[in-house]
Amino acid sequence: MEISLLKALNAARQARRAAVVLTDLGGGLSRLVVEGDPVEGPLSEEIAQRLRSGKSGIGTVDDRSWFLNAHLPPPRIVVIGAVHISQSLVPMAALAGYSVQVIDPRTAFATPERFANVDLVAEWPQDALAEQPLDRFTALVAVTHDPKIDDPGIIAALKAGCFYIGALGSRKTHAKRVERLAAEGFGPAETDRISAPIGLDIGAATPAEIAVATLADIIQSLRRRTLADHLGPAA
Repeated sequence: MEISLLKALNAARQARRAAVVLTDLGGGLSRLVVEGDPVEGPLSEEIAQRLRSGKSGIGTVDDRSWFLNAHLPPPRIVVIGAVHISQSLVPMAALAGYSVQVIDPRTAFATPERFANVDLVAEWPQDALAEQPLDRFTALVAVTHDPKIDDPGIIAALKAGCFYIGALGSRKTHAKRVERLAAEGFGPAETDRISAPIGLDIGAATPAEIAVATLADIIQSLRRRTLADHLGPAA
């Protein structure tokens, strides 16, 4: 790999941006495509699939073979609320390969006894997220049912373009949430991105079942996410 390409790839990794290194198996040069770069032609859909799946492999287009080496940032989940749902979600998310951070200013809930070996932050979301900003490879889960705590996290996630934003509460509760977000300047195109009531509709009733529905919703959103505008139609 050329030094200039390696430096560009490392810069993309550091910025937590998805990228694919294209190598012409016919002996041509390699090049780097970072999510957001303009790409057109017959390889565009192949590149899009690699950016979503994170899987590397060989692609053949017009009798020409390429090795597509995908580099995706490790996805993470930020949970607003040290509640029962979070206690079930954290270990399941870890099994699925996500790093998880739990944020809750209520020190009666955010205790090491309830969340052993967890990245637990007992601060207000706006303060905690100023230290560790959200990004496109972060899922935001808001489950306190308290607007004072949930809303700052949701607003930060909308601004950061998080691949998933989910919030606990009924449709009536969510309608009031949308009204508050509208007052903050967010339109339907943005608030429609919020999964509320949170999780896939599987009839979940218990905290553990809601955690399962939420994690499934997160995985679906990651693997089917809308890519940054860059890929032209496959030629």
